[in-house]
Amino acid sequence: MIVRQLDRVDALNVTSKGRNDFVSEVDQRAEQIIIETIRKVYPDHGILAEESGAQGDDEFVWIIDPLDGTTNFLHNFPHFSVSIALQHKSQILHGVVFDPLRQELFTASRGDGAQLNNRKIRVSRKTELEGALLGTGFPFRELANVDQYLATLSAFMPLCAGIRRAGSAALDLAYVATGRLDGFWEFGLNRWDVAAGILLIREAGGMVADPDGGESALERGDVVAGNPHILKAMLVALKPLLRQTQQP
Repeated sequence: MIVRQLDRVDALNVTSKGRNDFVSEVDQRAEQIIIETIRKVYPDHGILAEESGAQGDDEFVWIIDPLDGTTNFLHNFPHFSVSIALQHKSQILHGVVFDPLRQELFTASRGDGAQLNNRKIRVSRKTELEGALLGTGFPFRELANVDQYLATLSAFMPLCAGIRRAGSAALDLAYVATGRLDGFWEFGLNRWDVAAGILLIREAGGMVADPDGGESALERGDVVAGNPHILKAMLVALKPLLRQTQQP
């Protein structure tokens, strides 16, 4: 459905949820299709979806981003995805990130590894930031933290081979899981942006942390990810910057 609408982007009904935060009828229709499909099999499960919010009260919750990268989609920029995860209590059990243009389906189940179109994937083997390719995302809604982002960019630029800001955090995390990116960092994300991607990376042999090196990336929405070597190096580079922002 998403791909079919690319030929009529100019005719789509698009509204603004806030500054530079757009939602199209495609986002809403995709979310409706996903929820209807889940409800047929799991009618009692809870839902947490970007456009319609939280629904139901159950230990099992489906976390849905029907179109991650809406601005890219509206400009026909070919980097957007669908992200779905299933959470039970505090654990993500299953996750999928789907790139409908490339027909790439990234999947992971807790304890069962990660796959791309049913072929096992692993994070990169890079052991240091020199020569590494990193992904990130910069703020586009609230610009109060731009200086912090620019500081992290300045810190990483001389340490690695390059930095990409492609515009779909869910797909970027999937790229870390399959080794296309060596590492990734972004702050202020939502649960539906990262839930599936976090599981993908961990099941592909990588690690995900908050900027302090803790386990609250999913709750905080502040994510640093990579293989164990790259994650450690990224956290070391970020540490003095975080100390500066925490000073009164």
